[in-house]
Amino acid sequence: MGQAENITDLNSCWAKEGRTPRIAIIGAGISGIGTVIALRKAGYTDLTVYEKADKIGGTWRDNRYPGLSCDVPSYWYSYSFEPNPNWSHRFSYGPEIFEYVEHVAKKYDVMSVINLNSPVTEMTYLGPKWQLKAEGHETQIFDFIITATGVLHHPSYPDIRGIDTFKGAMFHTARWDDSVSLEGKRVGIIGTGSTSAQIVGEVTSKVRHMSVFQRTPHWIAPLPQKKYSALWKTVLRACPWLHPHLSNFYKKNMLTAFAEATVGNVVEQQKIEKACMELLAKDVSDPELRAKLTPDYKATCKRLIFCSDYYTAISRDNAELITDDIECIEPEGVRTRDGHLHELDVLILATGFNVSQLLLPARVYGENKMELGELWDGAPRAHRAMTIPGFPNFWMIEGPTGPVGNLSLISITEVQLGYLIQCLNKMKTDKAASIVVKKDAYEAYNKAMAEAVLTTIWATGGCDSWYIDKTGIPNLYPWHPNRFYKDMEQPDFSEYQFSQEIASGV
Repeated sequence: MGQAENITDLNSCWAKEGRTPRIAIIGAGISGIGTVIALRKAGYTDLTVYEKADKIGGTWRDNRYPGLSCDVPSYWYSYSFEPNPNWSHRFSYGPEIFEYVEHVAKKYDVMSVINLNSPVTEMTYLGPKWQLKAEGHETQIFDFIITATGVLHHPSYPDIRGIDTFKGAMFHTARWDDSVSLEGKRVGIIGTGSTSAQIVGEVTSKVRHMSVFQRTPHWIAPLPQKKYSALWKTVLRACPWLHPHLSNFYKKNMLTAFAEATVGNVVEQQKIEKACMELLAKDVSDPELRAKLTPDYKATCKRLIFCSDYYTAISRDNAELITDDIECIEPEGVRTRDGHLHELDVLILATGFNVSQLLLPARVYGENKMELGELWDGAPRAHRAMTIPGFPNFWMIEGPTGPVGNLSLISITEVQLGYLIQCLNKMKTDKAASIVVKKDAYEAYNKAMAEAVLTTIWATGGCDSWYIDKTGIPNLYPWHPNRFYKDMEQPDFSEYQFSQEIASGV
């Protein structure tokens, strides 16, 4: 299903021939599905999607741990073209989001162009086309490659001595083992980020004992959760014009509070810290435990956690917060450097993702056989989070150096797709064979970003986070997201090289 036809003439140009380009899309998560729908609407219909897994859904397929919820309000975390009047909560839970994604894919017939169980292994530029290899498929030729792989899909496993010797059940949160019951068990969890907080808050009351191994405390804000009534859902179904207003309301609130705090608004940053400290004081009465849970860096330096039940869970008699460093893992449990062995039946790894891998392990060869992984070397960069010099007709949705944090990545995807479609339309008008960002535009953009990020809370807040890459500086968008939305409205075509000529990249 979704198998593209090969193009035998590598020197053909879709724009000159007056045909629609053949486009490969890598990934069938929220961004990949949105890409298919947006391109079709714009008249680009020759599409093939390659998905490595046996289901669509991306992060909402991979993550199914107890307590999973989104930290972006439901009405903003929705496709603009497919508002959902039936969201059950202000902040949706994982299974409901996965159900929504499946609904959208089926309603818009995206499944017909998706190849499941088809990990892409290699992409090679053969100017002006791309050769693509995927497991289980013949080599294919495309006019364009669009990646929609996201950044949170390669689990990061801790490098701890003896980790392979643990005799109980052990798994990463993104590879949850549904066959393992936690009820009545001695459970340990390594990591204290958002995922860990949600799991601990959800399951601690059901386990025999919960051991939380903390390296760094996090800022945790109360989750203003709300369950929507049947009457409210009926109103939304009857008044669909309300949806964009709700989306914009939550977008404005999130951007005002959290985006402002990260780019230097001291007042907003202090408001967040105050709310977090009030929650900590209210839910944790033990002063010693409260001290262990108090961060020594600025709020929003890391991604802010929204969770209203973590502090109450970690304060329970059957829970323990362990701040001593881990010495090793043994068959019976985790031994800390104070010599204590924390005996466990189940060990959960809430240790995040390798965010710098992005497209890996696929190999991507651009002009002159330049390999993308070697070019990035652990510090991925892109022009406007979408393009790279030396890789014509190759685009990324939610690529490196884009806005992240407490934002709706669906909204980021949609504005990027609008930008990309304008570039495709420009190629069609000019009958161009290829488009690639100019090296000087890419370098100027990334230099400005590297300088600007040094003044943000991510660089000045005193924390170490997954935002920081091999260069030692945060690898993300340093300006207010409103600037990104504005820049995506209209491409500056002077930043790109449009070629009418066929230049082989072999």
